[in-house]
Amino acid sequence: MSTSIQSLVRSKNIIKHLSLLALLSTSSYAFALDVNFVDSKWDGKTIPEGQQCQKFDGVNPGTPKLSVSGIPAGSDSVVLVYSDRDSKKMNNGGHGIMSYTLAKGANKVQLPIVAGHTYEMPKGFEMIAEHRGAGWDKEGAYMPPCSGGSGHEYYVTVQTYKGNTVTAETVLELGKF
Repeated sequence: MSTSIQSLVRSKNIIKHLSLLALLSTSSYAFALDVNFVDSKWDGKTIPEGQQCQKFDGVNPGTPKLSVSGIPAGSDSVVLVYSDRDSKKMNNGGHGIMSYTLAKGANKVQLPIVAGHTYEMPKGFEMIAEHRGAGWDKEGAYMPPCSGGSGHEYYVTVQTYKGNTVTAETVLELGKF
């Protein structure tokens, strides 16, 4: 496939995913997912030391490893929308939006860490939208919490999809930084 065709396909996918995310902000779903941190250093109250952006001395920061269960039958992907509730620019996916392809028939999955400050994604992941903090910190698909210790509240909206239809959604608090 030529580079221009790949860019067009990628652009259409981004537009499709962003359109779906806009729809989500006004909708509610009958199903909630069970989403938990795999690593005990993440407690949903305080961002773990070193998991903040590099601008504020983060050391190999990345998304938390998550366990997602209760995935409705037929779902084919998990979308992760990383946000800062206290920043208008960085809320609603400002810290990055990515999709993970589910194995056929999966009703649970353990999502690996996605490194911050890079466009390299683990197997199964696809970037939908890079973080909106370009110029504030290093560019990439995901920007770790980056408020400089101002007490901003960070969260991830976890959604499952079947094609273009959301099948379930849950919000998980990441903590304050």
